[in-house]
Amino acid sequence: MSEHEHGDMSEHGDMSKHGDAIENDATDGHGDAPDWVRDAETNGAREGLRGGLVREYQGKVWDEPLIMQMGEEGRRGVTFPAPDEAVTDTVDSAEAYVPDDARRTERPDLPEVSKPWVLRHYTHLSQETLGFTNISPWGTCTMKYASKVGEELDQQEISPLHPHQDEETLQGVLEIVHQLDQYLQELTGMDKFSFQGASGTQSAFVFTNMLREYLKDRGEFEQRDEIITTLYTHACNPAAANVAGFDVVTLEPGPNGYPETEALEEAVSDRTAGLMMVNPNDLGIYNPNIDEWIDIVHDAGGLCFYDQANFNSTMGRSRARDLGFDASQYMLHKTFGNPKGGLGPATGAFGCREELTQYLPSPVVTHDGETYHLDTDRPNTVGNVREFWGNVPLMLKAYMWIHAMGPDGIREAVDLSLLGNNYLEKLLEDVPGLEKTVQEMTQRRMEMTRYSWGELSEDTGVSTVDIRRRLTDYGIDAYWMSHEPLTYPEPFTPEPGEMHSKENIETYAEALRQVALEAYNDPERVKSAPHNQSISRVDEGRIDDPDQWALTWRAYKRKFGTAELNVDD
Repeated sequence: MSEHEHGDMSEHGDMSKHGDAIENDATDGHGDAPDWVRDAETNGAREGLRGGLVREYQGKVWDEPLIMQMGEEGRRGVTFPAPDEAVTDTVDSAEAYVPDDARRTERPDLPEVSKPWVLRHYTHLSQETLGFTNISPWGTCTMKYASKVGEELDQQEISPLHPHQDEETLQGVLEIVHQLDQYLQELTGMDKFSFQGASGTQSAFVFTNMLREYLKDRGEFEQRDEIITTLYTHACNPAAANVAGFDVVTLEPGPNGYPETEALEEAVSDRTAGLMMVNPNDLGIYNPNIDEWIDIVHDAGGLCFYDQANFNSTMGRSRARDLGFDASQYMLHKTFGNPKGGLGPATGAFGCREELTQYLPSPVVTHDGETYHLDTDRPNTVGNVREFWGNVPLMLKAYMWIHAMGPDGIREAVDLSLLGNNYLEKLLEDVPGLEKTVQEMTQRRMEMTRYSWGELSEDTGVSTVDIRRRLTDYGIDAYWMSHEPLTYPEPFTPEPGEMHSKENIETYAEALRQVALEAYNDPERVKSAPHNQSISRVDEGRIDDPDQWALTWRAYKRKFGTAELNVDD
């Protein structure tokens, strides 16, 4: 924002005129807005300069003990009857089957509580958790609605199964996995998929291990020891390359937010093993020269891997194999309607062209025309990246999502994702202290855009971490900032996706605007956030002190010497 627009600022500046504008705008007419929008002011909401309604919010607060501190001796949630004597006379007691060296010498330290107490306790805890139930356009994470029907089917049909059951008893779930493979082949052009990877990182690791074996079989592994990537490709790609024994060559972005083709031409050599990249990258910028890049790497003798973590921008519109990629990965926990939470559950679906399928992790699901099989006879496999076949519940939910959306729905999801992000970008363009990265670039961003609060931070001392915490006081989830490395100061990266409505996007933009204005008017209020949550600011210094960690009840009692919880501890 220019000096003229900021006006005369002393220290942190006087932005009260912007606040007045928001207050005055709230009294304006609402046009053709729904009734609930017109009535919102009477319910504690106010409409901002661009129509976004920001509602009052107060997190639930319970003075809730730990479950280990609840109950009394003798209380039970369920009581099991004693076994019939006829049973124990025939097969002996359950204790008889436990080896002596595996038996407890004393009873486990467990709470003795009734079912109502347990239900009440965890309901209270859930009420104190904001947790991705509101507006949550996390960049690079593609937050989507996860169908409750999928959860029910998982519990009823998948959970009772065991991966070591006989194939004859698993035909239904094997058919689902096989059809999901075929659906992804259609969407991507690849020839075969493995679902064993528990993340995009593990799928990237599958590629680097396959590439290593592929080069060994061709007698080129000693020579081809470099993998090329780009600065704004997810960090798991160079990490996977390094762990697999390759040297990493990272291309810096050019003026348009992606590396110049000339930089790639200079990087390739007879040492080039492959290219690993994300497109569009995490700035939301699509490299239009991608087909030329692939030709350059192929001409040098390397293979090309497409990390399609950002598939929500191109799904149903372009296919990795048609572009020339040899392998690619897709996140079922993002793009395909599965819940996404920190550390899982997750599935990185890895696909490749026919020549590379021999190296896929074992087992893969095959079909002989009549029966589905788990193919474990794979002498050239790179082995396992995790146990069994992978995360089957996520495969079921992805299969259901594709069925529910259909080809037209998938393309519409992409269109809405791009439209929503560009609409949000328009709403944010005059938020004080906020700048879009690569401002000189004229082409539109894809499904997300990276911004910088660098100017606001310089003016006020308020950081992007402060702003994301203050945002939760509006009942909105704290936003995603950026992958490493942080090339722009105080970053934040929203991705509305197709789930959030026009009203949601407007509310999100208005909340950011109000926090930005607050940062200029009352920076300490933002720095000390959150204020409306179930807990206030925690002492972050203690997080790095192992003496303060107590991840189990036993550790808490050992470190603090009491069974009574000290809130400060």
